[in-house]
Amino acid sequence: MKEFLVMIQTIDLKKGMVFERGGKLLRVLQINHHKPGKGNTLMQMDIQDVRTGSIVHTTMRPSEKVEQVNVDKRQAQYLYDQGDASVFMDMENYDQYEVSASQLGDDKKYLVENMKVTVNFVDGEIVGIELPTTVELEVADTQPMIKGATIDGGGKPATMTTGLVVNVPAFIKNGDKLIINTTDGSYKSRA
Repeated sequence: MKEFLVMIQTIDLKKGMVFERGGKLLRVLQINHHKPGKGNTLMQMDIQDVRTGSIVHTTMRPSEKVEQVNVDKRQAQYLYDQGDASVFMDMENYDQYEVSASQLGDDKKYLVENMKVTVNFVDGEIVGIELPTTVELEVADTQPMIKGATIDGGGKPATMTTGLVVNVPAFIKNGDKLIINTTDGSYKSRA
């Protein structure tokens, strides 16, 4: 039996939160406030069914209410990948948890060995992880700096060693270690 904290409005939802709607446990992957030219603000969200892994893009009114699910949070360390799953170790009792690639989604591209994360459970079932706000990743491949390009230019794409592609300033080169924001995948600074 699930424990529900409270009924909350969709405007209060944030990335990583779990709620129930239509008998399904749903986790917020991405959320944007959208204000059309006329009319009220809408919440555009990418949500994932934590049991099936399916991802749906949906729109809800900010005043719509959903039941926020009580999530048990455990501190864990990312160890390695095993097949289609990633293995994490509980920092208190050293139990190991396998989290499937479908549960991780895009968060997989931010994981580096020994990283500390929070593993979320609902009724003993893993429903996802929470990453730190920023991570340090190494540039695996990017274009060399173009002579005469300005530092304030539009930037260029860089592929990190984890496979994540980030838009970076022109002066970044292969092998640089960068601080990346995990909420939107943006470049913050050099490490």
